[in-house]
Amino acid sequence: MAIEYYKILIDIFVIFVVSVVLFSLSYFLILKQYDVEKVSTYECGFDPFSDSREVFEVRFYLVAILFTIFDLEIMFLFPWSVSLFCLDYFGLIAMFLFLFILIVGFLYEWMKGALDWE
Repeated sequence: MAIEYYKILIDIFVIFVVSVVLFSLSYFLILKQYDVEKVSTYECGFDPFSDSREVFEVRFYLVAILFTIFDLEIMFLFPWSVSLFCLDYFGLIAMFLFLFILIVGFLYEWMKGALDWE
């Protein structure tokens, strides 16, 4: 039984050695010529207006957080839709309650103006 674990250990060791050798070869054999255009800051096809370390407005973070929250909540719908015929009424009611809370949260965000971009 332990022989299977040794096979896995040998595979991991071989993978590690091959990856280190390939990385080392690519690092030492590549020609390193840095182009000015390649290492310059690129911002949508034109030179940046200011320093990249300036403070962002809170709206950027708010929109990103709202997108992540609603995107993750919508991901709960996929397993539910696949197993819809296997669920009883409790699963149906639970998902409709979940969707109701999601819609109420979306309407709250909309009424508060969190989705408006001024």
